[in-house]
Amino acid sequence: MTWLRALKDTTRSGLTLERRRLEPLVALRGAAGLALVVGTALALFGPVVAVSSAFGAFQAAIATLQRSWRPRPVLALISGGSLAISTFVGYLTGFQLALFVALLFLWTFAAGLAWAIGPTTGIIAASNVAIMLVTVTLPTSVATAAGHAAVIAMGGIVQAALIVLFPLRRWGAQRDALADALAAEADYARRLRHDPTASFDPGPLMVARSAAAVTPRQARRRPAELHGTRAVAERIRPVLASLADPAVGASAEGPERDRVREVLAAAASLLDAAARAVRRGVPVRMPPGAMDALKTPDTVTVLSGPARRAALRLVALLDDVLEEAEGDGTTEVPIRDRPSLLRLLPGALRSVRRELRRGSPVLRHAIRVATVVCAGYVLGAVLSLGHGYWVPMTSVMVMRPDFSQTYSRSVARFGGTLIGVGLATAIVQTTHPGVVISCALAVLCAFGIYLVMRTGYVAANICTSAYVVFLLGMGGEDAGQTVPDRVLLTLLGGLLAMSAYAIYPAWETPRLRNRLAEWLVADSRYAAAVVDHYANPVDRPGQDLRQALLTARDARIAWQDALARAIHEPVRSRGLTRAAAESADHALSQFGRSAMLMEAHLPERGAVPVPVAAALADALRQDGEQAARAVKERRSLNWDRVRAELAVWDDDHPVLRSGTTLLAEALDELTEALDEGVRR
Repeated sequence: MTWLRALKDTTRSGLTLERRRLEPLVALRGAAGLALVVGTALALFGPVVAVSSAFGAFQAAIATLQRSWRPRPVLALISGGSLAISTFVGYLTGFQLALFVALLFLWTFAAGLAWAIGPTTGIIAASNVAIMLVTVTLPTSVATAAGHAAVIAMGGIVQAALIVLFPLRRWGAQRDALADALAAEADYARRLRHDPTASFDPGPLMVARSAAAVTPRQARRRPAELHGTRAVAERIRPVLASLADPAVGASAEGPERDRVREVLAAAASLLDAAARAVRRGVPVRMPPGAMDALKTPDTVTVLSGPARRAALRLVALLDDVLEEAEGDGTTEVPIRDRPSLLRLLPGALRSVRRELRRGSPVLRHAIRVATVVCAGYVLGAVLSLGHGYWVPMTSVMVMRPDFSQTYSRSVARFGGTLIGVGLATAIVQTTHPGVVISCALAVLCAFGIYLVMRTGYVAANICTSAYVVFLLGMGGEDAGQTVPDRVLLTLLGGLLAMSAYAIYPAWETPRLRNRLAEWLVADSRYAAAVVDHYANPVDRPGQDLRQALLTARDARIAWQDALARAIHEPVRSRGLTRAAAESADHALSQFGRSAMLMEAHLPERGAVPVPVAAALADALRQDGEQAARAVKERRSLNWDRVRAELAVWDDDHPVLRSGTTLLAEALDELTEALDEGVRR
């Protein structure tokens, strides 16, 4: 993609508004906490301290709205406490430009590295740096700086207390994640009616799995319908696929195919009903006739062989899902432990340490954002425009580890600033509001931010810009003088951020082959674990099979995320065209799908072993490792061991025979796609 096309696409992305479900009560609670803190500080200490407290309460509420499975009060406390420390330490060094710039570099570098822990941590850390650039200008002495830090921390405490006292949609995020997973499977069942080999995005299942991790205290309070539903839902997907696929399920045409379509339609209706019940925390409303359509005797009389077993298995699993969604299920699943913050700290430090290597995109982001913020701060101090901190503040807020987000947010930041500042300035200059009215308008803008922040960065930034203008007015600043300067400084900050990424990039495109190789290895190990089970049947699959499946899902999502980012980058991938990447994506998806179909019919304990399966599993592991190296080195893939084992296959197991045939076809497609990419 050319630079012109990349800029055009990222501009359009930055100005796009998404349709998301709004949560007005959550926004109202955050705005109420902000009003309580600012109003109290205004009455007791005056407008300057009130402005400082406004930033603390504002940022604490923003932190609670981030995508995280941590309890919301914890996020508010972390945000308020870290911002208070940043403000106090920043003020202690603010009297000397060189010393403050050195501290700012270290602080911003650490915030950049925080992306190694996760996006929520990275966003909170970047926001703290941005707000610290403003709050350090408010105190006039060490004592007042300590006071400002205290009221900032108090803002986090108040927001946390309101969440505890006025909880809204308890376990709402976990309910949404599980409901999304069930709804995704319902959609999958409908698509299988028309396309028996349709693909399935495991993203919702992975999100639901992350949401299911709880602390011991949470485990005692978790609603019954969130206990085992996900574990049962995980087992439905391969059964749906094996029922619909003509290779291992019902025949492609005829009465069997018609009956399978009816079963899939009924399963989709029941899964949707379970999803609605889980999301709303209400009893399941059974769709009329759906369960009768599943349990009719026609299922046994019309279907035969693997298709009949899959249909009966699906009926049993759907019964379990409905029972669990009602909260009456007895499915026992191990509790996925979510470590406390203290227990999480060593793992977080290890994640950061792994990124301290040459070529790490997180390290490059940390260096890039720290350099830009310091350069922007010096530039803002040199310019005689006043309020020079808007340059580095804009840069740190828009910069992300990837190209597309940095450029799209820069455009959205400037567009939102222009609109928000223009509207707020018009209000201030025409009505001349006092301190109390300015405070009320700022709280109203904060409510707007909390309400629309998930619909797009440009919408939230319009409200954010107006919020800051009203705060400046509340603190005694002349909006008519500061607003034009702020617009220009915001533009400079955005241009600095965009220029820095062009000069010192961390492109995803050159790493696509590595991502593809990781997915190939993961899929090979997953397929090998499945085939191995046929050679040694046991009661239930071991942990190695489950872990191989999860690793394969993680690798697939990492590849798809990388491919989505690379599409918008103005660079080319050597030896991997876009068409080749799409073909390889399809081939590896079918590779994993063939293993999933075989997993759906794993033999029970006591079944007749398939000795040749063990040799095929070993061949898959060895050839998978070598093929991954070939992908990285741009060589042709070699599957000689796998082909040799398939050539001497002497077992007539129907599922294995069909599954391995699909697997071989997927490997041929993958080899052809990558060979074509190398030739081009």
